[in-house]
Amino acid sequence: MDVYLDNAATTKPLKIVIEAMTKTMESFYGNPSSLHRKGLDAERKMKEIRKTLSREIKGRPSEIIFTSGGTEGNNLAILGVLAHMKGKNRRIITLPTEHKSVLNTFQELENNGFEVCYGKVDEKGRVDLFHLEELLQKNTALVSISYINNETGVVQSIEKIGQMMRENCPGAKLHVDAVQAFGKIDIDVKQSHIHLLTASAHKIHGPKGVGLLYIKEGIPIKPMFFGGAQEKAIRPGTENTPGIFGFGASIEALSKNKREAYESVLALKEYFVQRLKEEIEDVVYIKKDTGDESPYILNVSFLGVKSEVLLHSLESKGIYVSSGSACTSSEQSHVLRAVGVAAEVIDSAIRFSFSRYTTKEELDYTLNQLRIIIKDLRMIMKR
Repeated sequence: MDVYLDNAATTKPLKIVIEAMTKTMESFYGNPSSLHRKGLDAERKMKEIRKTLSREIKGRPSEIIFTSGGTEGNNLAILGVLAHMKGKNRRIITLPTEHKSVLNTFQELENNGFEVCYGKVDEKGRVDLFHLEELLQKNTALVSISYINNETGVVQSIEKIGQMMRENCPGAKLHVDAVQAFGKIDIDVKQSHIHLLTASAHKIHGPKGVGLLYIKEGIPIKPMFFGGAQEKAIRPGTENTPGIFGFGASIEALSKNKREAYESVLALKEYFVQRLKEEIEDVVYIKKDTGDESPYILNVSFLGVKSEVLLHSLESKGIYVSSGSACTSSEQSHVLRAVGVAAEVIDSAIRFSFSRYTTKEELDYTLNQLRIIIKDLRMIMKR
């Protein structure tokens, strides 16, 4: 049996997505910028997909820019909006638990004279709203915070943060990395006062190499590179139409019963955790359930067993998990360090990430193999 539990890294594309991409290459192969019928057909289809994607976040189709994914979207949002903001507003705020595409961008900005501030997080990874409010001074230009952390699954209070910014620094812009949230939870960019938001198709059973950047109407963005007039000249270059069509197909499929899928995954996660507690000793739950975490992500540490050893032992049984973010899989997790997890616990941490297509039978098989493998590995370590 193959059990794929690394969905926070990427997801298996749906058949309907593959079919949509194949159809695009067969029938909608015209360049959307071309004036002939083949080009216009592709352009019309892209407009329909913008509508579908914008509805998912309560935005407008004109506010959706297609990108290559989360990393490009985060860089374009952060660097692009700051390049247009003039004056003395040089303070930018993020969290130490953010994705590297945000943290490394902030590091580069700090090297170029920006005042970078890091909000405090508690032992669960939740932002300290009182400390954040202290940081939100009038000279704040940008706040960048992910909706759901890709390692702990913590869901941040984005609506509260947006309201705090309106009250304390109304000129500042809020950027939200929604890569782990888009298509899984309800998002309302207007109600949450979000100016910029990024998402990626391959996290929701779509293709790799395509994503979106929501830019609130009226927010100027300087492009990172230059060429044609595609995507309002913010992201020039011929659009990845097969990827975009696949992105549209994935969100159409997932948005129909999003709430039901959420509840189903939550029930499976609770079942998985309960059996872990009953059947395996010395397990540390990195993010204990406090009602503010995604059901799609579970990070646990099996004390005394190295993550990489356990990962490959599970792989030998057809079970695929991760030891952290796919972008930093060779490093000790900066996210877990930031929330105060001890080094020996981090060294034993495994991330299980579920999808709406994960089954109870798959989890039963995983739990049975885990029980055997961990017992054997701990016996070996004691020798």
